[in-house]
Amino acid sequence: MKPTLKFSLILFLCSISLFSRAQTYVADKTIPLTGDGGYDYLSIDAANNRLYVSHGTAVNVIDLATEKSIGTISDMKGVHGIAIDNKLNKGFISDGRANAVVAFDLKTLKTIETIPLTSVNGPDAIMYDPFSDRVFTFCGESNNAAVIDPQTMKQVGTVALGGGPEFAVSDGKGNIYNNLEDKNSMDVIDAKTQKVLKNYPLNPCGGPTGLALDAKNKRLFTVCRENKGLSVVDETSGKVIATLPIGTGVDAVAYDPQTKLVFASNGDGTVTIIKQKTADEYAVVQTLKTQVRAKTLALDTKTHKIYLSVADIVAGTRNAIPGTFKVLVYKMQ
Repeated sequence: MKPTLKFSLILFLCSISLFSRAQTYVADKTIPLTGDGGYDYLSIDAANNRLYVSHGTAVNVIDLATEKSIGTISDMKGVHGIAIDNKLNKGFISDGRANAVVAFDLKTLKTIETIPLTSVNGPDAIMYDPFSDRVFTFCGESNNAAVIDPQTMKQVGTVALGGGPEFAVSDGKGNIYNNLEDKNSMDVIDAKTQKVLKNYPLNPCGGPTGLALDAKNKRLFTVCRENKGLSVVDETSGKVIATLPIGTGVDAVAYDPQTKLVFASNGDGTVTIIKQKTADEYAVVQTLKTQVRAKTLALDTKTHKIYLSVADIVAGTRNAIPGTFKVLVYKMQ
């Protein structure tokens, strides 16, 4: 057998061994980060192997190869999310309090431009859609989304959503799915025309926040605070296929297409891990203990690690203890 074929076979057999045994997650390490203030979304730039962590008026940047801090993008007023456009080597940060989006260079981390937004208020979740080559930031205070051309770095449109938006995902084929937290429903947006095509009711889901997509099986995973559930939604019909119990105060969800695991990060200090047995069959396989208020996460689909941001809290309050901000890392054992 040729060496390259032998090596490939070894990797394949190792992969089978890894994903056929119990897929249990355990604590791996803690990455300390500088600065104080609130925190929201995390985002992974797979091409450059970096993790971006929103934090108050800045974004902390971690090298995923070393899992150490390598820089900070600062001087903003209230960071929420980070979108990645590798084609143009640009990142985009939603600065809610400034009612703006900040563009930066993915290689140098230097700010390129601050893009003021009009006819919207409170940009929060943000994403890059490769089909339309546009950046969409969703504005909970004005029930709409601002659309940005990443080449000109100008706002080129506004999408009326009919409710208060939370997270959104793209199918890469022209559709963007966006949770409406106050309407307990999901919009289907045409990325090219910047119009809502249809709206899916999500009952029994109440207060949907995070959203993830299984593109192969056309399944959406939406996590809901009011009923403490994760709902599996058929992307084509909008039908709710299944609803699984999760923890309290959920904010984010991620799907790993290789391990067939779904992760819901909850503010009560847990991550609910759900196994996808088939496109329509699911089961909770682990309740991973994390830390109270570690409610947002990012998944590295190459290493299968999950990353959650959090700060220690003064007992009996919601106030963060200065100097305690960090990222918690969990791995499959």
